[in-house]
Amino acid sequence: MIAQHDCRTPGPLDSASDRVERDSSKRRIGGLMRLRPLLREHRRLVVCAGVSLTCAALISLALPLAVRRMIDNGFSQADGAFVNRYFMMLMTLAVALALASACRYYFVTALGERIVGDLRIMVFRKITRLPASFFDANRSGEIASRLTADAAQIKTATSLTASVALRNSILCVGALAMMFVTSPGLSTIATGAIPLVVAPLVVFGRSVRRRSRAAQDALANASAYAAEIISGSRTVQAFNGEDVACRRYSQDVEVSYQSAVVAARSRAVLTAAAIALIFGSIVGVLWIGARSLLAGTLSAGNLSQFLIYSVIAAGSLGSLSEVWGELAYAAGAAGRLFELLDEEGCAREKEATKPLLGPVLGDVEITDLHFAYPGAPEREVIRGLSLRVAPGETVAIVGPSGSGKSTLLSLLLGFYDGYAGSIAIDGRDIRSTASEDLRKEISVVPQDVTIFATSIKENIAFGRSEATREEIAAAAAKASGDVFIEALPNGYETIVGERGLTLSGGQRQRIAIARAVLKDAPILLLDEATASLDAENERLVQLGLEGLMNGRTTIVIAHRLATVLKADRILVMDQGKIVEEGTHASLTRQAGLYARLAELQFNAASISCPEQDAA
Repeated sequence: MIAQHDCRTPGPLDSASDRVERDSSKRRIGGLMRLRPLLREHRRLVVCAGVSLTCAALISLALPLAVRRMIDNGFSQADGAFVNRYFMMLMTLAVALALASACRYYFVTALGERIVGDLRIMVFRKITRLPASFFDANRSGEIASRLTADAAQIKTATSLTASVALRNSILCVGALAMMFVTSPGLSTIATGAIPLVVAPLVVFGRSVRRRSRAAQDALANASAYAAEIISGSRTVQAFNGEDVACRRYSQDVEVSYQSAVVAARSRAVLTAAAIALIFGSIVGVLWIGARSLLAGTLSAGNLSQFLIYSVIAAGSLGSLSEVWGELAYAAGAAGRLFELLDEEGCAREKEATKPLLGPVLGDVEITDLHFAYPGAPEREVIRGLSLRVAPGETVAIVGPSGSGKSTLLSLLLGFYDGYAGSIAIDGRDIRSTASEDLRKEISVVPQDVTIFATSIKENIAFGRSEATREEIAAAAAKASGDVFIEALPNGYETIVGERGLTLSGGQRQRIAIARAVLKDAPILLLDEATASLDAENERLVQLGLEGLMNGRTTIVIAHRLATVLKADRILVMDQGKIVEEGTHASLTRQAGLYARLAELQFNAASISCPEQDAA
């Protein structure tokens, strides 16, 4: 029986329809309020942006007052000096408005860039610390899309859309107030149309948010597929799969386009309804005002002032209807990013506060281990496994594919916690230790080496960024990699391609070994470290591994039995259990699974030439 998971098992990121049904209240514009903690961290920018934005709005609201005074007092009396003074005042206000608008643009843009930069860092930091089960259930391209496209949408909202919304809100409220000051009667009639404007915003707003979110999800799916195809471009071309990939990507893009068109249609209807109602009501009110002017109950200046304020209020309210759709789109993007921030890691990360007692000797003990992957809880991959590896001992684990060998290393590294039984290092259960502290004591050389598109020096020092050039070179020499590195055009500063495609398989393996040497951890895990190498590269890599294994507790997983002949013990796994244990000689005499594997491999090697990997 497998123990209950002590952490929530991360599943696939929710689709748009799932989120619509689950938490519609969180998808309102108010969802952007989760950005408030980031705003508080940059109060100075917020204050500067707010002051400049308010000044620009107030200056705009002061212009109609000057127009009224000029019409009523200047033109009616034909006072040229008075008109000149007011035109000078209008020019001063125009210059002040230009300066305030420039400051508003600068501070709001800087604030948006800063917030989105902080948000991207927060999300990336969280992503790098999520458990392996999260990445088992989600595509990396879709996650990357949230860091790029969604973050860009939030930047647009915070740097431009939000400032436009605030400015128009101030203008709308101020203009409505001044309309009442100018003509309470006409203003009462005009404000009666406001419910007709608000109603479409409420009715269509939910549809806009839902369809905008669906468009973002469709685009993320297309981006994720594109990332997969680009990363596997050699495989695509090797199988002439370009047309198939293009057709699939075109289908995803078309779905994204259709979703975006539907969202745009909803926003267009929302905008059209709001503007038509706003300006229709203003025209009606102005008709009444014109009749009041003819009747002599309203002056030309007051009517002009009321007209300008009406246009400001109407224009601001109309702009708000458009901005509402933009903010709804940004709210969807923010929700997608905050879903990543809300992803829960394992509960043990909060409780595991006890570091391994140093110096770590490397005594590894596993007792009655049972484990099934979160995505297939009904199928146990490890079943009742127990073993002990003494400090400094080298133990090899062999067995057919799918027997659970690599899974065992994943559990030792703390990638999964939902297992029964115990894994202890130096007598301490690793579940009581934070993953970061645990992994400090373990070095890994995997079969599928991860090489980053940076310099060889940085790749070797990835686990110890503070290492000196001399330490890096010494680690490369112990890994038998110094000769080929120094022969490269820029030596250790040579930039390798994405995933190290400019290097051969043997060169990538020796960089991985150098990385493990530099880390200098007491426990070493080797997962098929020479499985895909030719004979020459395997010899060089094996030399590096022998130096690395010396004095360390080492667990070796291998399909090539020739690479584990020198191990202190060999464990044979089958269907998640250890079925045999001993040395090569003793296991061969037992005539069991190991003997059959050895007969197949060594007999095949005696009648065939070793395959050579392409460098």
